[in-house]
Amino acid sequence: MMNRYRLLENLHLPFWLVKDFCWAMVWRPLGIAMIFPTILLAVFLAVKTRSSTQVFLPNMAIVFWIAANSIWMSDEFFDLKIRFICPVFFGAGLMCIIWWLIRYFPAEWKQAKA
Repeated sequence: MMNRYRLLENLHLPFWLVKDFCWAMVWRPLGIAMIFPTILLAVFLAVKTRSSTQVFLPNMAIVFWIAANSIWMSDEFFDLKIRFICPVFFGAGLMCIIWWLIRYFPAEWKQAKA
């Protein structure tokens, strides 16, 4: 049986895909509107998994990725001149994943192979 957080992760994907599809199609109102449920669900998942660093780090990387992605999309839609902020969020997400890769991935890989 799928746990509740896994179900929310799967629900999160359509929000993210619709947001990015709107970006690609230059559908500004819906694209901007989709930022909120997408980022809120990502933050909710990160907060709910904070007791397990092994799960929290990838969730935080997703929060940072969506934040950077949303800033970039908003900048393209409205020429806000804020795209320079994106590397900060992408970098934070990358640091989360690098730490996860160093600290947790080897054990997960070994367990998956067993």
